[in-house]
Amino acid sequence: MNLQLLQTRLGYTFQDAGLLQQALTHRSHSSLHNERLEFLGDSILNCVVASILYERYSGIDEGDLSRLRANLVKQQSLYEIAQKLELSQFLRLGEGELKSGGFRRPSILADTLEALLGAIFLDTSFDAAAKVIRAFYIPILDSVDPQTLGKDAKTLLQEFLQSKKISLPLYNVVATHGAAHSQEFEIECLVPKLGIQVYGRGGSRRAGEQAAAKLALEVAEQALQKTPAAARKPRQRGAQLKLAGIATIQGETDPEPAAPKGKAAGDGKVAKS
Repeated sequence: MNLQLLQTRLGYTFQDAGLLQQALTHRSHSSLHNERLEFLGDSILNCVVASILYERYSGIDEGDLSRLRANLVKQQSLYEIAQKLELSQFLRLGEGELKSGGFRRPSILADTLEALLGAIFLDTSFDAAAKVIRAFYIPILDSVDPQTLGKDAKTLLQEFLQSKKISLPLYNVVATHGAAHSQEFEIECLVPKLGIQVYGRGGSRRAGEQAAAKLALEVAEQALQKTPAAARKPRQRGAQLKLAGIATIQGETDPEPAAPKGKAAGDGKVAKS
């Protein structure tokens, strides 16, 4: 386990290596685990994100600021940051959690990220933890519209389609993976009028739907931007998600009827891992 690699990704080097080890330790591994550090890190995270939003958005009222913060510090947002850090390879889990796939569970990864922030605070200072948090969130805030930050992907997709007078998307469970206690759901999202068929995965059905909706929104926006209004009658060829959120629009138009449920438009195959 190369902990120096993790510290490089965090942009912070621990003075007390024991704090780093504890932050990465799940309660299934030993009695000296990271839950108290997680409690501390959660409070620091909320404070720093609130400060960033207060500084950045002077025209947004308290209610909307609270909504933005809640979206930025929720489990899914922390999980996505943990994924970018490839945090799963550094976790210290008990044998049972290892076998059940705990290293990819969103709740464990999100909690560990918060524990790391608490550990940084204890190791050095609040300012050091704040610097790491700002490095996580400033790029996110630079790339998004604050008016949409508090809305989840399903809501944004629904609003976008309604604004274009397009019927609401359809969601179907295509497959489930893993043992019963650590299932991962593969969800299909269909927008028939645009010929869009994409897939998302998540630790719950809702998380899978959100992942699929996020991808469908990206594809729908691209399709409508690229296609003149007069030429929108032909269907856009569907896109596929190859597990990691990669979408490709496979052609300009597709006059063929939509593929049967569970099959990707144009190739007749279910997108699998």
